[in-house]
Amino acid sequence: MASLSSLSDSHFVLFGLPEQFALDADTLDHAYRTVQAQVHPDRFAAAGEAQKRVAMQWATRANEAYQTLRDPLKRATYLLHLRGIDVGAENNTAMEPAFLMQQMEWREAIEDAVGAKNVDALDALAGDLRDDERVRLAKLGALLDSGSNQPAAEAVRQLMFVERVAAEVDAQIERLED
Repeated sequence: MASLSSLSDSHFVLFGLPEQFALDADTLDHAYRTVQAQVHPDRFAAAGEAQKRVAMQWATRANEAYQTLRDPLKRATYLLHLRGIDVGAENNTAMEPAFLMQQMEWREAIEDAVGAKNVDALDALAGDLRDDERVRLAKLGALLDSGSNQPAAEAVRQLMFVERVAAEVDAQIERLED
C-alpha cells in the first residue's frame, strides 16, 4: 500500500484521475481495479491485525470512491463538495419557473397514465425522462468543467428530481404490470 498516500485524499487523487466531471468509464474501471489489487484484504491474510484493518479501510474507501465517481450525479455532487458548494437538495428547493412547470406536466402525465392503466404512456414518459436526463447531464458537465458552480448545483437539484420522477414512473409501470 506504499503507493497510496492518504485515506483523506479526494476520490480523483485516489484513482489518479483529473478532477473534472468528464471521466472515461474504462479509465475509471482500470484505476479502480489497480487500487483494489493493491489493497484487497486477501493480500493481507497473513499480515497482522493492524495491517488487515488498514487494508480493509483502504478497500472500503476505494469502493466508496468508485461508486461515487461511476454515477454522474454523485460525481457532480462530489465535485461541488470539493469546491465548497453544498448542493442543498434537502433544504434548497428553489427552481426555475420553467422547470417547475415541467415537473407539474410530468406529474399530471403520470396520474393520467396510471388512472387509465396505460403502461405504454408510462413507457413513453420514461423514455422522455431518460432523454431529458441525458441532455441535462451534458449541460451539467459543461457547467462543472467551466467552473460555473452555483448553476451546476441548481442543475444537480433538477437532475435529482428527474431521477425521482423516473423511479416513480418505473414503480408505476411495475405495479400496473403485476
